[in-house]
Amino acid sequence: MPSHSHSLKLSHLSRLGLSRLPKPVSLFAPVRFRSVPPFSLDLKLSAPIVRRHECRLRRRRVRFKAFDEDSVGIPFLDDWSDGDGAAGYVLSSSEDEESDSEIVIYPITDDSPRVRISTDEAFAMTTQRFAMLGRKRRKQRNKFGVLISVGLIVFLTVLLLFVDWCAWRIVRLPFGQFYLTRPFLISAILVSCAGYVCVPLLYRFRIRQIIRKEGPAGHSLKKRTPTMGGLFFVPIGVTVARFIAGFSSTEVSGAAAATLGFAAIGLVDDILTIIKNHNSGLSARVKLLLEVAVGTWFSFWLVTTNISSPYSMKMLLPLPAPVGLVCLGKFYLLLTSFCFVSMGNGVNLTDGLDGLAGGTAALAFIAMSIAVLPICSDLAIFGASMAGACVGFLLHNRYRASVFMGDTGSLALGGALAAMAACTGMFFPLFISSGIFVMEASSVIIQVLYFKTTKNLWGAGRRVFRMAPLHHHLELCGIKEPVIVAGAYVISSILALYAGYVGLISA
Repeated sequence: MPSHSHSLKLSHLSRLGLSRLPKPVSLFAPVRFRSVPPFSLDLKLSAPIVRRHECRLRRRRVRFKAFDEDSVGIPFLDDWSDGDGAAGYVLSSSEDEESDSEIVIYPITDDSPRVRISTDEAFAMTTQRFAMLGRKRRKQRNKFGVLISVGLIVFLTVLLLFVDWCAWRIVRLPFGQFYLTRPFLISAILVSCAGYVCVPLLYRFRIRQIIRKEGPAGHSLKKRTPTMGGLFFVPIGVTVARFIAGFSSTEVSGAAAATLGFAAIGLVDDILTIIKNHNSGLSARVKLLLEVAVGTWFSFWLVTTNISSPYSMKMLLPLPAPVGLVCLGKFYLLLTSFCFVSMGNGVNLTDGLDGLAGGTAALAFIAMSIAVLPICSDLAIFGASMAGACVGFLLHNRYRASVFMGDTGSLALGGALAAMAACTGMFFPLFISSGIFVMEASSVIIQVLYFKTTKNLWGAGRRVFRMAPLHHHLELCGIKEPVIVAGAYVISSILALYAGYVGLISA
């Protein structure tokens, strides 16, 4: 069998009355024992064999890879070195004259006495060594999450600065300096600062995420992470937009009301989930009815309210040439309700990985801000402010996340995007910029329909994906969580640029 090694500390030997040794013992004195299967901790080593062959070890140090959800079994990495003053020991289990509960350690020098320690002491030191050495790898993964978030923030900031610089060429209106960048940065700074106050409070009140048992096994480590982060970043984004755009803006008032209405639905769902201590708050039918009610209310509000529009008409759908403007009439109201429901659930389904929903939502808001800029500049401020709120929350929600947005945040973001599209008719740019949300929701629909169809035809349901939504399927295929999030950011960035362009040429 292959051999492994472990390091014994001098303090543990001193407790056993071994204060006098023939040679100074290093704190990293290597020991050697026979390996066992990856998931077994029963040491079965033969001391007589070691004595008979007089085995001696080269002095070496061994680094262990700590346990985490990414490791399978217990991998070991050997790093041979000659340390000064390091005394070598052979760790062996006795099968003949020694008891099974002891491990005999022999120094390399021939005149040194035997050293005996219990297996409990050895296992305790091994576990401690695993825990300490595992921190480096976790820090490296955290650095990857920080790098992804910083890249997204830099991309959004540069894009908004470019739009502000050439906005007068796009809209032919004298906008103020940093028209979109200012609300974006203000919201991002306020939300990031508020997170350092609100996240500890969520920990204190034990408002924790309920993890599905059917999900990937690695997600079980997130069960202690607090949720309902939408309580602090959604109100800040709405408030900053109201202050900068002005409280007299009708479009911003309507979009803010719809956003808070969807946030209230998500809040009730999160509260019931925490009370029941089960991943089921509001039933699917009740949640759907509430979302349809908010969408219907917003549709009738559009009919009865005077909204500024360059076309002096309502219920119009701007599309790129040669199609142009399309008047939908009463179908516009149905499209609005459908958009509210689909966007709310699309963002909610995407919120399954650290930073996935927040980053893609920020990109979608920036795309919508560019698309609606020629039609309603106040809503462009609203979109930039909500994007900044998402970015500020992303600093706490990045990999590894210290807080989740919950349904309170995900439903609110979907409602805000739908409200921007409904007030301006920019449904087509919204569909493009929300491509990640569309794919996530479509994967769930395809999975359910295919499973039910095959079950009715052949008696046994089959699946297209290993698990729905799509990001869980990618996880089970072996792709790491930060890699999935980074790929989603890249795709969303391309879609956001294209959606903004489509919106500008359509207006």
